[in-house]
Amino acid sequence: MKRLRIGIIGLGMAVGPHAQSLRDLEDRVEVAGAFSPTAERREVFAKNTGFPVNATADELFDDPTIDGLMLLTPPNTHLDLVSRAAAKGKHILLEKPLEITFERSKLLVAAAEKANVKLAICLQHRFRPVAVAMTELMREARLGTLVSASARLSNWRPQSYYDQPGRGARNRDGGGVLLTQAIHTLDLLISLAGLPDEVMAYATTSPVHKMETEDLAMGAMRFANGALGVISATTCAYPGFPDAIDLIGTKGSARLDGARLQIALQDGTTTAVLDDDGIGGAGANPMAFSHHHHRGVIVDFLDAIETGKDPSITGREALKAHRLIEAILESARSGKSCRVPAET
Repeated sequence: MKRLRIGIIGLGMAVGPHAQSLRDLEDRVEVAGAFSPTAERREVFAKNTGFPVNATADELFDDPTIDGLMLLTPPNTHLDLVSRAAAKGKHILLEKPLEITFERSKLLVAAAEKANVKLAICLQHRFRPVAVAMTELMREARLGTLVSASARLSNWRPQSYYDQPGRGARNRDGGGVLLTQAIHTLDLLISLAGLPDEVMAYATTSPVHKMETEDLAMGAMRFANGALGVISATTCAYPGFPDAIDLIGTKGSARLDGARLQIALQDGTTTAVLDDDGIGGAGANPMAFSHHHHRGVIVDFLDAIETGKDPSITGREALKAHRLIEAILESARSGKSCRVPAET
C-alpha cells in the first residue's frame, strides 16, 4: 500500500508524542516535511527525528503530493491554518482546542466541512483502553439508565508554566484550565454521557497562580433525562492527581480513575480494566505520558483518509466540549444557570 504523505506545522511542546507515533507508523505514513517559524526548533526537530524540515509553511501547503497536515500550533492560529489547508484540499489533524473562542471554533469547522476535507481533532483520551472499555459499557447499556455523570481534573502546574509568553492568555490560548487541560476529560465524559442541558458554575483565578484566565472551575450539570453531575477542574492541585469520571446508573456504577476502570453491577458482576501505559501529564511536566494514545489518534486519521469515513473525533464532535465550556464560563460570568448552546 502506498504510504500517505503528511506535513507538520508547529514544532513546540506538542510535537513530541506525534513524532514518536509517526516513527512507529512509518510503514503507513511518510513525513514529507515539518515547519516552525523558529529556525532553532526546526534544527532541533530535524536532529532528533531525522524528518525533513521546511523553511516556510507555504512549501507544505503548496506541495500537491502531501495528503494531510498535522497542525500543532497555538490555538489562536488554528482558524487561519485550517482554512488555508482546506482550501488546498489537505486533510487535517488538529491539536486541541479548536480555537480561542466558540465563534472562531464554529467557523473553523465550517471551513473544513465546506472544503470536504477530513478534520480530526487530537483528543487522545478516547483512545485509552479504559476509555474504549467504558464506551463499550455505555453502548451496551449495562449501567441501565444514567442517573449521574461527573468529571474531575486535578492537575498541577507551577507558576513557571504560566510565566511562558501566551500561556493561559485569552489572545493566544483562549482560556485556562477548561480549554487547555480539562477539555480532554470533558470530551471523554460527553462521549459517554452526552451533553448536559444546563450548568451552574463558578470559575476563578486562585491565589496559587498569576495568570489571565481561570485555574479553578466547578459546576453542577443537569442532563435531558434528569441525571445530575458535577465538574471540577484545576491546575492548583499539587503535585497533580489522575483525572476521574464517575457514571452511576440504575443497574450499577463505573469509575474511571486515571489508568484504572472499575465497573460494579447490581447483578454482582465486577470488572477492572487497567491501562498499562498509564495516563500521566497531571503534574509539573505536562508531557509526562506515553505516546501510544496519540498513535491511536493518528491511526484513526490515516484510516479516515484511506477509507473516506469520518475520523472518530471530527471537528463537529469536538465542538461539543467547546459548547459545554462556553456554558460553564458564561454561568461563571453571569452568576446564573446557563443552557448549553445548541448545535448549529
